[in-house]
Amino acid sequence: MPDRKLQPLLHDLVTTTAAPTTALSEAGGQISEAGVQGVFHADARVLAQARLLVDGREPEPIGHTAAGPGATRFVSVVRWLGTPIPDPSVRIDRVRRVTPGGMAEEITVTSTADLPVRATVALDLACDLAPMDVVKSGGASPRLAPVEPLVWRAEGISVRVTGVPAAGWQVDLPTRGSVTLRWQLWIDDPRAIVAAPAGPVEWSRPEVTADDHRLVRLLDRSLDDLASLRLADGDDTYLGAGVPWFLTLFGRDSIWAARMLLPLGTELAAGTLRVLARRQGTHDDPRSGEAPGKIMHELRRQDTSHRSERITLPAAYYGTVDATPLWLSLLHDAWRWGMPPEEVAALLPHVEAALSWLGTHTDFVRYVDTSGRGLANQGWKDSGDAVRFHDGRQAEPPIALAEVQGYAYQAALHGAALLDAFGRPGADRWRDYAGRLAERFRARYWVDGPQGTYPALALDRVGRPVDALTSNIGHLLGTGLLTPKESTAVAEALASPALSGGFGLRTMSTQDAGYSPLSYHCGSIWAHDTAIVLAGLAREGFGPAAARLADGLLSAGEAFDYRLPELYGGDDRTDFARPMPYPAACRPQAWSAAAAVVVLHAALGIYPDVPAGRVTVRPSLPLGAVRATGLRIAGAAVDASVDASGRASLTGLPPSLTIHETP
Repeated sequence: MPDRKLQPLLHDLVTTTAAPTTALSEAGGQISEAGVQGVFHADARVLAQARLLVDGREPEPIGHTAAGPGATRFVSVVRWLGTPIPDPSVRIDRVRRVTPGGMAEEITVTSTADLPVRATVALDLACDLAPMDVVKSGGASPRLAPVEPLVWRAEGISVRVTGVPAAGWQVDLPTRGSVTLRWQLWIDDPRAIVAAPAGPVEWSRPEVTADDHRLVRLLDRSLDDLASLRLADGDDTYLGAGVPWFLTLFGRDSIWAARMLLPLGTELAAGTLRVLARRQGTHDDPRSGEAPGKIMHELRRQDTSHRSERITLPAAYYGTVDATPLWLSLLHDAWRWGMPPEEVAALLPHVEAALSWLGTHTDFVRYVDTSGRGLANQGWKDSGDAVRFHDGRQAEPPIALAEVQGYAYQAALHGAALLDAFGRPGADRWRDYAGRLAERFRARYWVDGPQGTYPALALDRVGRPVDALTSNIGHLLGTGLLTPKESTAVAEALASPALSGGFGLRTMSTQDAGYSPLSYHCGSIWAHDTAIVLAGLAREGFGPAAARLADGLLSAGEAFDYRLPELYGGDDRTDFARPMPYPAACRPQAWSAAAAVVVLHAALGIYPDVPAGRVTVRPSLPLGAVRATGLRIAGAAVDASVDASGRASLTGLPPSLTIHETP
């Protein structure tokens, strides 16, 4: 086994993506057979190695930078060539461009030496076609022998490299000269279950100015990353969850990302809704978790094994408790932002099926893995140890998560509103369902802890409140489940240094026994989680608490070169000047990138209800002056701004809409 020092952590790798293809390399651009490096397409590693050599030696890397969506520029120097002075005189610029199903590189060798330079430039290539789950678990696959020069085939996948001479490139540079070399990678994978969209990006790209320039930079990088994560199912586009492990359809992640991007248009939401509706559950299957009306969790080419957790997931897996209510709320919110009524109406049979699944949960919405081989936890915190009591004990299933009850409450009311608006029966049943759920929640979930009174993380197998203080409770804000007094109690708990003392919102408070700043779900910080909660705080008028979380996200964005990772450390800001990376975090990640749009939206405070003919404007996130041109409401381009005093302006609305300003 290679020395561990030769295997860079995922966080340290450079990602270049154009879904469903991704290159993961070292900081200097080298793709080496170490760790999780490689070029991946769909769920296979199609190139395990691409090492650039100059006279048999690796150049010395000095830096890299993003070069737009799907492109990265790497810079290195060759000290042993050229003029023998301290300053390097031979430089290599390696520009990598990834496209769906391929990759191309331009390698420019430049000399500033006063003498001619001669060298041999070569590429050391290898292919193993290792499945994604094997790579993720640290396994290895043997190198494949080429079936012909620079062509590899296996398992229905064909990989071809062109432009690379057998003996390398013979480079002769005149004094102060340069030469550009080019090579290409081509992938043919007809059995892949994910594909790239054919058309342009579905959402607008607003022009944004802000007193806090970090917001502008974070938005710019995030929108590039989101464009690189687009996937298609027929004519419908959705976002793959993240690179490298989750670049596929993920119910919860794809829904949340589309919901966060609604201020930029409804087309992505509509595509996501239709893709998931086509795969909505139709029958009961304990192995896959499928049930009638249920929205799926994850789609793969084949069953996948996760050896570290001893689980095996079917190719189409439904082990999620929250995707179904979130699907309902995405449709409702897209309708409110102006999704065409005929597109909403076409999905109403799926609304009724999803509500029926919700109605099978007559007490609280719970989950349990009955197969014994699936995910033990099926909320967004789906690691096996995520649901813990204050004293550190793990809760036993069936488990009823707090935020899922908020999702269910909101989904029932959203479903009722859709049924009423489109003349379908049954709305009263779901309003009654929501009311009874709120009463049960109020009676069972509230606990007293070190930070005061707050909702428990969950109820366990026998109905005991799991009393850890976690970020989950922040997802209740804005759902309507809480009374104003209860919302204030939640906001106060969230604002405590034990939860919000890091660069964002910790997933678990520092005062809980299970807390660890680098735990996946018990103390780390997730950008999307922080964004959801700050949006809820802002919407309910808790501006200072929301602004603290927004500042944490913007500071983290600055520290991570404005590409927010999947998660990062929950260490205290008083101890560290920058957030600590989580070693295995994915980057880019759809809902992490979409968090930038959430901050913008919360700062502008725009809440449309197109069917009712009004747009409420209520900015309550004090970030200074912010202006955005090119947002989308009911398909129209609108301009919105908030000045430093909090005074809002909204122009460009269709004549059918009026503005309602609230204090």
